[in-house]
Amino acid sequence: MKRPLLILVILFIMSQLAEAQLWKLKRYEAGAGFGPSFFFGDVGGYSIGENLVGLKDLSFIQTRYDLNLNVRYRITQDLAGRFNISTGLLKANDKRGSNENREFEASTFFFEPSLIGEYYFLKNKSENSYLFIKSGKKFFKTLISSLDFYVLGGVGGTVYSVNGNPKLEKVSGFKSGGFAPVIPVGLGATLVYSPDFNFGLELRGRYALSDYLDGYTSQYSSRNDVYYSLNFTVSYKVRTGKNGLPRFR
Repeated sequence: MKRPLLILVILFIMSQLAEAQLWKLKRYEAGAGFGPSFFFGDVGGYSIGENLVGLKDLSFIQTRYDLNLNVRYRITQDLAGRFNISTGLLKANDKRGSNENREFEASTFFFEPSLIGEYYFLKNKSENSYLFIKSGKKFFKTLISSLDFYVLGGVGGTVYSVNGNPKLEKVSGFKSGGFAPVIPVGLGATLVYSPDFNFGLELRGRYALSDYLDGYTSQYSSRNDVYYSLNFTVSYKVRTGKNGLPRFR
């Protein structure tokens, strides 16, 4: 009776030690995301008092796309850092806004590298499952136990090019492009689909230290430009070698 009990105790201790280290096996992730972009500049939009906290500015006519690629490194179980590159289009149009008679329109292409930190305030349970890691089977016993929720913040910069309609480009002070520092913040959710792949949804906003992302600033403007992206994401987890570097075999 004592021997089986001792074996069970040893196995339990070993499993606990293994579970505590499982997240270290795959510290690196290569990821991508794609989804719509939303722009809040001086062209288009409603006056602040008429805007319902910006909800009226969300329209199909001013929606474009955002694509991002990233490399993530898990610092601890709850903290991660990533290098991110985003590119896409932003659209601003005076139609259906407070300045329809002005008839300005702008399309902005942007390229944005950034460094981002992530804090996971709610972690999944599946990546700490020894059987999940070893078997490679998809984990869907309960959805909530397979989800991560996190907040993010960082620093970056955007190189942008503005294509305005003739009325906008004739305005004094119009700028056709440039560079602006940006501050990305946001939140996201990740589904741990398998030991190798995650899928997720991320809302990321960028506050630009410029008011010219649409090529124009108004005398009534009191805030810099802001843009958002809502990305559907996928990431591939790379096994970490004994030297701490990615291992591809």
